[in-house]
Amino acid sequence: MNVPAAQLEEWDKEYVWHPFTQMKAYRKEKPLIVERGEGSYLFDIEGNRYLDGVSSLWVTVHGHNNGELNKAIKGQLERVAHSTLLGLANVPSILLAKRLVEITPGGLNKVFYSDSGATSVEIALKMAYQYWRQQGNEENRNKRKFISLVEAYHGDTIGSVSVGGMDLFHSTFKDLLFETVHAPAPYCYRCYLGKQRGGCRLECMDEVEKIVQRHHQEVAGFIIEPLVQGAAGMLVAPEGYLSGVSRLCKQYNILLIADEVAVGFGRTGKMFACGQEEIEPDILCLAKGITGGYLPLAVTMTTDRVYNAFLGEIEEFKTFYHGHTYTGNPLACAAALASLELMEKNNFMGRLREKIAFITERLKHFYSLEHVGDIRQRGMMIGIELVLDRATKEPYPPGADLGHRVILEARKNGVIIRPLGNVIVLMPVLSMGMPELEELLNVTYNAIKSITED
Repeated sequence: MNVPAAQLEEWDKEYVWHPFTQMKAYRKEKPLIVERGEGSYLFDIEGNRYLDGVSSLWVTVHGHNNGELNKAIKGQLERVAHSTLLGLANVPSILLAKRLVEITPGGLNKVFYSDSGATSVEIALKMAYQYWRQQGNEENRNKRKFISLVEAYHGDTIGSVSVGGMDLFHSTFKDLLFETVHAPAPYCYRCYLGKQRGGCRLECMDEVEKIVQRHHQEVAGFIIEPLVQGAAGMLVAPEGYLSGVSRLCKQYNILLIADEVAVGFGRTGKMFACGQEEIEPDILCLAKGITGGYLPLAVTMTTDRVYNAFLGEIEEFKTFYHGHTYTGNPLACAAALASLELMEKNNFMGRLREKIAFITERLKHFYSLEHVGDIRQRGMMIGIELVLDRATKEPYPPGADLGHRVILEARKNGVIIRPLGNVIVLMPVLSMGMPELEELLNVTYNAIKSITED
């Protein structure tokens, strides 16, 4: 269907409601409409090329239009595109489940499929809740709440919002949410605003332990984004915090839920962020990069201990009554298998370490810009916080719309990035080469310089 660019732009503004986007402002701008991709680049309907500096919302691993991933999906398409997992099985979902069990932290032997990060978290919460409800003693059946961290983000469904901690996204829906217990994160804004440096991890861990001690008899699970709170502005946990939380969960008989939707599949420099501190969660949520950025797929993995609590006779009603139409979709599972095979075959993780070191060194130059208040990095996850005054860490007012102005400036120079408020986020396609990474960093630096000096 050959539709003129101007017509597509008009229809986009007229009919499409974009997520996390103020449409009043969006409708005043010229939209960037992507038509195709190649490697680390996206091309719009006018033929302009853009470096994908945000991995198409943190998902792209091997680049766009990758021949081997395309081949895997086409091969599966010639067999069957979809078949339900409700009472049936399909080959790719079986093979992928086995492979995931082999590469994830020990003890995670069961795989429950869904189609997005939010649904993987929703499943984890329901799974943990029902697990305790089906225990043999009354004390355990009272474990119905969850502990989550301040500034947490776990998705946009009601359950995942309930364990979220971002007022900007969640306050509107507070009357719909279930009650949770919030614990302090060590990567809180007290540190990044310069009001507290050093010792924060110990102070926060002391407070977390007090909260766990106070509430453990009523808590079903402790949910955490391991190492990095992404949507909060790339807030990075200091060493030992994750393992400290894991220790508390074991000590006080609380299920640890690791939400690795954003940080999994190489983003932090290891295949899974939990591997950075060698912890073994009771439930693991994965999505985003699982298919290499090709198709929607998510998994919620758990242990035999949790799984066995759902086994029983039909009349006991212990079944986990949850599912999605496209659960375990064969096309998506085939893409995920091909992506994991590529990662293993190409020494992917080894090459990633070299790129991370390159980025770390280049980011030091950004501190020469007077309005860069902080740079936060863990692996291939970067947040560059812009402030009105570096000395006081005074933020720009929301009306300045500074982050958005920076990304529009970068777009003029062929780079797509996306802000979180006044934090400029860089999440490169993991397969990017050094020249492309240098281009991404140079364009971002110049865009920040141009807008903040204006």
